[in-house]
Amino acid sequence: MVQPFLLATAIASLATSGLALPAAAQTPAATSANAEDARLTAFLDAEFAEMLKFQPQTATRLGLKDGGDRWNDISDSAADAFVAWRQASAARLKAGFDRAKLSPQAQVNYDIWLLEAERAAMANANRRFKPPLYSRLYSTHSQLPDFLINTHAVADVTDLRNYIARLRGLPAVLDVAIERTRASEAAGIRVPRFQIETIIAGSEKLTQGAPFGTGPDVALWADVKAKTEKLVAAGKLDRAQADTLLEEARTAILALQPAYGRVIAWAKSALPTAPSGRVGAVSLPGGAAFYADELKLNTTTDYTADQIHAIGRSEVARIEAEQDALARKAGLKDRQAYYAERARLFPSRPWTDASRAEYLANANAFVARTRTLLPNYFGTLPEYRIEVVREPSFSEVPGGAAHASAPSPDGSRPARTYVHMVGNQEDPAAMYTLMCHEAIPGHNMQGDIQVRQKGGPKFRSVTGYVAFGEGWGLYAEAMCKEMNAFPDIAADFMRLDAELFRAARLVVDTGIHALGWTEDQAVDYLHKTGRQPIEKARSEVRRYITLPGQATGYKIGMLKIVELRRKAEAALGPKFDIKGFHDLLIASGSQPLSILERRVNDWIKSRA
Repeated sequence: MVQPFLLATAIASLATSGLALPAAAQTPAATSANAEDARLTAFLDAEFAEMLKFQPQTATRLGLKDGGDRWNDISDSAADAFVAWRQASAARLKAGFDRAKLSPQAQVNYDIWLLEAERAAMANANRRFKPPLYSRLYSTHSQLPDFLINTHAVADVTDLRNYIARLRGLPAVLDVAIERTRASEAAGIRVPRFQIETIIAGSEKLTQGAPFGTGPDVALWADVKAKTEKLVAAGKLDRAQADTLLEEARTAILALQPAYGRVIAWAKSALPTAPSGRVGAVSLPGGAAFYADELKLNTTTDYTADQIHAIGRSEVARIEAEQDALARKAGLKDRQAYYAERARLFPSRPWTDASRAEYLANANAFVARTRTLLPNYFGTLPEYRIEVVREPSFSEVPGGAAHASAPSPDGSRPARTYVHMVGNQEDPAAMYTLMCHEAIPGHNMQGDIQVRQKGGPKFRSVTGYVAFGEGWGLYAEAMCKEMNAFPDIAADFMRLDAELFRAARLVVDTGIHALGWTEDQAVDYLHKTGRQPIEKARSEVRRYITLPGQATGYKIGMLKIVELRRKAEAALGPKFDIKGFHDLLIASGSQPLSILERRVNDWIKSRA
């Protein structure tokens, strides 16, 4: 999965989709549109530069130095100021441009800029429901150290000084996170017990070891030392400077102990009355309306919770029937018999150092092999290095969801897929589908291609939509079957297993947040119907509880992409170009499904 923040991941600028006329044949109207397009791009780039002042971490993700010594301001006042700025910017756009005079591509940029102002206002109105320490995946206490380690690159002394400045600024951000979480508690929105327990354990892990005491280096201390030594080895820093800066970093890290102590103190004070069991949005004051907004934000559709629940149950039935057919092809009675045979061949077993090394080697090899199959199906291909790695220890949990990160625009930071490797292993055949989703032709390829796009407004590089991004990830799994990337029936069966899991998510997410399911009810359904190991089912359900609606975007997005492809194939017949269709999707930036559908319809008309 890709990170679901409005301004979180590098997903890219708008590229041409094949609709523009060749330069020599352009009409005066087209020339006028090009001039207006250029003026719009200049306007949006200037607005985006202003926006980055609110989002210095986004600037860092884009490889920019500006604001590299600061964290995003997560205070309520900053959130209000950002929304006010977005609304003022939208007003400037409307006043300064006539949409009808723009090309189709530029109209998409115009529409998305306005839409983002609306989405920012909706998210801000509901911020009490999503305090900084609430999310299972993106809680501030773990997200910021992860950002320093995996995103804040250190290519020179300025970068290192900025890293240390961010270390110094981390306690203040943690204090604001506690303050906002307490404000949510006062409004009746309390962090679930399981998340509080995770916060305590994670905070302790970040502050136990060197330089706080004996034992191995804590993650941040190990990271800053390694990055400093690379500068020394490259001749960019002498030994005396390095020692001075490392001492500054050490002092800043030592100051994290009392800061995380305050996080732990809050968590322990909240633990006795923390909710458990029935903890979905429907149990919160105003939670039903909040969940409806989250479904709209995550699916970019107007589907209700009841509609999504019904779609999920229908898809579960369809996929189970396909699994039965595949099991019979393998000589077994049905899907249950196939699952039993796989369990006999590959019983549940804990991860070991040897099995981790074997998994990563096999995964990276499969990604490399799949990469060679792409030219027959995609016109635009990935260029940067893609690597599969283990999840950092301070955020690793049994059954945790794998996730992808995009490369830096200059390629200095490769695209990565992170895999949790604690607890028990899954069926080894599941690895293939996971790599198709997260790496190639899924999120890593998506991010690789999109960060390289030129010519459109820069804001598109940070505007992401769950339904589009995760819908592509699921579609990529099906593409691996179409490309004959899977080595055997077992891999294809596990592809269906993964699709079944995503269909079950629709049922579970809406069950938790709209129908009042308990955590155990949801775990039981995901375990028995979604076929997830019990520890992964619980980890997943806890993620859904703290990210309402996010899991629904996956299957809803895939269904829309498949629907649009079938529509294009039916309309164009032999004129249908699979490479052109994929380029239209993957090289044109993340977008709401409604805009994607409009663009595909235009693409069909241009080729009919």
